[in-house]
Formats: sequence, C-alpha cells, structure tokens
Amino acid sequence: MYDKEKLKEISQSKKEWQKTVDKAISRFPERREDFSSVSGLDNNRIYTAEDVGDMDYNEDLGYPGQYPYTRGVQPTMYRGRLWTMRMYAGFATAKESNERYKYLLEQGQTGLSVAFDLPTQIGYDSDHPLAEGEVGKVGVAIDSLKDMETLFDGIPLDKVSTSMTINAPASVLLAMYIAVAEKQGVSSDKLRGTIQNDILKEYIARGTYIFPTEPSMRLITNIFEYCSKNVPKWNTISISGYHIREAGSTAPQEVAFTLADGIAYVDAAIKAGLDVDDFAPRLSFFFNAHNDLLEEVAKFRAARRLWARIMRDRFNAKKKKSMMLKFHTQTAGSTLTAQQPDNNIVRVAIQTLAAVLGGTQSLHTNSRDEALALPSEESVRIALRTQQIVAHESGVTNTIDPLAGSYYIESKTSEIEEKAMEYIKKIDELGGAPKAIDMGYIQQEIMDAAYRYQKEVESDERIVVGVNRFKVEEGSPKGLLKVDPTVGENKKKGLKELRDERDNNTVKERLDALKNACETDKNVMPFIIDAVKAYATLGEVCGVMRDVFGEYEQSVRL
Repeated sequence: MYDKEKLKEISQSKKEWQKTVDKAISRFPERREDFSSVSGLDNNRIYTAEDVGDMDYNEDLGYPGQYPYTRGVQPTMYRGRLWTMRMYAGFATAKESNERYKYLLEQGQTGLSVAFDLPTQIGYDSDHPLAEGEVGKVGVAIDSLKDMETLFDGIPLDKVSTSMTINAPASVLLAMYIAVAEKQGVSSDKLRGTIQNDILKEYIARGTYIFPTEPSMRLITNIFEYCSKNVPKWNTISISGYHIREAGSTAPQEVAFTLADGIAYVDAAIKAGLDVDDFAPRLSFFFNAHNDLLEEVAKFRAARRLWARIMRDRFNAKKKKSMMLKFHTQTAGSTLTAQQPDNNIVRVAIQTLAAVLGGTQSLHTNSRDEALALPSEESVRIALRTQQIVAHESGVTNTIDPLAGSYYIESKTSEIEEKAMEYIKKIDELGGAPKAIDMGYIQQEIMDAAYRYQKEVESDERIVVGVNRFKVEEGSPKGLLKVDPTVGENKKKGLKELRDERDNNTVKERLDALKNACETDKNVMPFIIDAVKAYATLGEVCGVMRDVFGEYEQSVRL
C-alpha cells in the first residue's frame, strides 16, 4: 500500500528516532520491559507504515458493505441506522420477565433478548428432580406454550425482533415462538430474530448440552432447512465466541474457534443437501467485547475479513450476504468485579465503545451488579443508557470505521486474522471442530490461556482495579435483585394444572409422531411445532428426543 522508497525513508527515520528513545530510557526507564495485550499479543512501542506495508487496500480493506467487509457489512453503517440495543433479560416467571421487557422497551430498547433458566436450557420441566433449586434463577422458566404466551403478552411479534439464548432445545423454543406468533395473528414469514442454536460451543465452553454431536447437528440443519422455507427473516443460528471468551480464551482463539464452529455448521448443511447461498445469509455470530479496547476493535474487523474469505474461497458462496459476518456483541461478564461494582459501569462503557468501533449489529451491555446477582431495574437502565450515550453523544457513530488506517489497528487486524487461521488449519488437520472438541483440543487451548491470564493477575503482573490494586473496605452490597423463592413450587402447580386441562390423547399422538420422525431422516421441526401447539411441555418433547438420540457425555482430558 506504500511506495517502497518511502518505506525505506521511514525505516531510516525510525532508526534515528530510536536513538532519542534510548537516551530517554537511560534516564527514565519505561514501566516494564515488555508490553502485551490482554490476549498476550506483543505491543510494540510504536507502529508505522512499515507494519502495514504489504497491505492491499482493495483486497484487505475495501469499503463498508463491500468484500471483504473489514470496514463493516453495511455501506452507511450507523449513519443509516444504529445497532439494535438488545438487553439480555429474563428471570423468575414469564409474567415478571414480560414486565421487564415492557419496561426496557419503554426506556428505548429496540429489540428483545430472552435469558432462560438452567432447567429450560437443558430441556427439563420445572417439576423435574434435576430442576430443584434452579427454577427461574438465571433466567425465565419456560415449560410450555402457555408460558411463552405470557412471556410475549402485549408485545406484537411482528413489530419487534427477538433473540433467544437457547441451544440444545432451540428447536422447541423456536416452535413455541412460532406458535405464539400464530395466536397473535402473525405469520411465521414476518418473524425477525435469532436463536443461538450453537451446540458446538456448549461442548467447548458452556456445558448446557443434551444430545450427542451427530443428532445435535441434525437438529441444527433441520432448523436451517425449515426456516429457509417458512421463517425466511429469522437468523437460524448465532455462532458464539462469547462463551469461548468468557471461558478464558484469547481474542485470536475466540475468532478461530467460533469460525471453526461456523465451518462445521456450513459443512453439515451442505452434506444435508442444502445450497450454501440458501442458508448462509441467515447465519449470524455472537462475540464478546473485552476491556482491551483497540485489540477488540481489531478482533471484530479480523473476524469479518476472515469469514468473507472462508465463505468465498472454501465454500464458493456467490451471494454477498453469504459472505457477510453479522454479529451481536455482549460486554464481557468475566471482567465485572464484585468489588467496587460501580467501577463496572466504566468497564462496560469501554467495552461498548469497542463493539461500536468494531461495527456490531446489535449489543447487550452488562449491568454493574451482575457479578453479584441478576441486574436490578436501576442497574439495567444505566447499562442501556451507556449504549444510548455512546450512540447519541460520543460522535463515534458519525463516521464509518473511524479507526481504519491506524498502523496499530491494521497491524493487529492482520495479526489476529493470521493467528486465527493457524488454529483453523490445525482444527482441519484434526478432522474439523466436532472431532477437535471430542478430542478435547479446543478446551485445552482455552484452559491454557485462562491459566496464563489468572497467573498474571495473581502475580500482580496484570492489574485489575479493586481486585489486586486500589482496594477499599466495603460493606455488604445493597439493592440486589432477589428471585422469589416460591417460584419453583408455583411452577410445579402450574404444570399440574396444565396437564389436567389439556387434551392428553392429542399430546400423546403428537409426541408419538415426533418419535417416529426422529427415528427417520424426516425434518423434525413440523412435528415439534405440532406437539407444542397441543401444549406438550418442553421436558416431554426433549424426553422423546432423549429416548431416540441419547445424551452427550463430555470427554475428560487429563
């Protein structure tokens, strides 16, 4: 991108400047001998045109809305439309969560994001013995279509897009959403939103899996196929690096393992007979925004560029939208501290800037008290206001990709892309992401990175304000949200009433039909939708699939 003679001049002048630096350091040494990012990438003292001398503007950067989408997926980005402000929320019962959604919409939220409790995430009803003590604790408890009707009561589903963080039983929750919309008079072709539906990262980092890898991949491709014909505006998967990063990965690992999962999903869909350009435009991604502001901006740009190249060169995608990496971002929960929790507002503001400067399509900002409890109404309002201040007061939304051209940003974008590609090649050699997961390779790489970071914190090599430096005496936290302890018992009563009231013969017939579909190669989505419309519960539907598919057992690598 630069004239070779000019680069030589820059190199010579840098040598002269280095003499000045050496003289300064001899009198005033730098704070440390080596500087590195939170991911452990080396940070040079200065970056110049030499560091980006090999860059080809059109091939490596291009323009917003054009291949390779390094500078963003839309030609006008936030000058046309701001990102969707989508606060991840859900707790206790469907009624209480519905009230929180309505409150957030009144406060200016522009999309919904549903958090489910642990029993729902692993396909158990609230009255299952394994659900004891967990009902409504980390998200809303959904047992049946009746709960979903309450969850979206008074919220027209043709007017709002909804993200549902659900993976192993994603097909069941999507079926309930489609059924609720039908009861509202909204046809499925008008629904907009996303299901996370990323089971590979559950095996890697999160743990809320149910079925073995093969039937899980089948369920995912069944959803791709069904939605491409019946719910065309729905994003059928949100391939998630967020939880990989929360588990302790570095930024390059987050990109690498997420895109490796994406490659596995595309491979599976193509093997199932789908055309890549029929489903790829509805793939979406989900990344973490950490504290290292500039590294994070580079990470988002690198991910977009690398995915575009993979889709064009590896899968021969032809449609532009097949090559676009669209992503949701959540600020990093793992960076929040229980100590001096108001400091978390500042951390979230930095992470918000990283996501916006990196070109996110939607964003959740964590609340200051989330290291201690589910967020209070006041805390979640401050978190939403953080997005709104960045959107309307900071000025960073007025110019597209404003950090482009920075020697540092461009150099780090290329470095993260290269390191991620090295991981993807290694995973290919192991037989792809599912096999690498089964072998424990990806999990081990993340554990090693998490161990390195924790050692740095515990040795004070890396400072975390309020944790290992700048500590103060603090009293007990106040104003925390507490979930009503009677939620679990009330849900059990509700389930009994449901089973007494519904047509149990119809429920049995539809569950039997689902079982037959599972035992063949039929697409199971129509059968799941029929079952939930008859008020078969989440646990009953997942129970049928457990009987046919079995359950996944995590490999242990010592």
